[in-house]
Amino acid sequence: MASSAGNEKSVNPVLRISQLDALELNKALEQLVWSQFTSCFHGFKPGALAHFEPEIKAFLWLILWRFTIYSKNATVGQAILNIQYKNNLCQTGKYQPLSKQQKLWYLIFTVGGRWLEERCYDLFSNRQVQSFCKIKSYINFGAGLLKLCGLVNFLVFLQKGTFATLTERILGIRSVFCKPQSVRQVGFEYMNRELLWHGFAEFLIYLLPLIHVQKIKLKLSSWCLPMVGLTSSENALAAHCRECSLCGEWPTMPHTIGCLHVFCYYCIKSNYLSDMYFTCPKCGSEVQSLQPLKYKIEMTELHT
Repeated sequence: MASSAGNEKSVNPVLRISQLDALELNKALEQLVWSQFTSCFHGFKPGALAHFEPEIKAFLWLILWRFTIYSKNATVGQAILNIQYKNNLCQTGKYQPLSKQQKLWYLIFTVGGRWLEERCYDLFSNRQVQSFCKIKSYINFGAGLLKLCGLVNFLVFLQKGTFATLTERILGIRSVFCKPQSVRQVGFEYMNRELLWHGFAEFLIYLLPLIHVQKIKLKLSSWCLPMVGLTSSENALAAHCRECSLCGEWPTMPHTIGCLHVFCYYCIKSNYLSDMYFTCPKCGSEVQSLQPLKYKIEMTELHT
């Protein structure tokens, strides 16, 4: 009863864009499955799956075929878009599911074809015998011919909208809607967000080079740590030249810029080279002359 009820379903043609969307969803699912599978072997020796990669992929695609085409007459992408495969060899207006032969040939053409394409180069790459070289050239010629036929089929598909892939045309299977076709609604929210973000990113790329970040940081530090706000111990530390006004550490090769504060030579030199209008972050004095201190600071004073 279930099969007879399924055969009575009417056939609803599928839009070209829906068929192409289903193909892209299938590719995305395969990439996701393969990435999740390879992540399980991150702790193993690098290249552990390289020798058996075509066979492992073929096994994974076989499992996908078993639970999609074989059992539901539809791939994962088609199931998401409410699409099924129809046996187009039966010239009836009603829905006809795929035969077992069509399902098996679909497996051979898709899974077996990709396995052969990936494995044949390894089989003949290291062999220099003349017969193997001829077989390899024949395989290359056949692969190029199949790609050319696929291109021709795609051009015909754009015109007629019936068979999206060469495998579907050869096997006589066609994509149809499981339910009556609904109107496709295109949402522009995602596009609007992308346009807004790209515009904001371009604005930042234009604006950031014009902002002197180092000068702003020094200005903010002079506001947050003014000289009058320091404690008596910190003032004494700065007065005795035991602290660089930029890095806050013991000054290395201490220098002054004309005010009462001391800087490491590399701190003040790098800031002055990047900004010729550099001012002291403590008191705001401009650089008058970069001079080393006239007296020596002993490291033992730090502990007293």
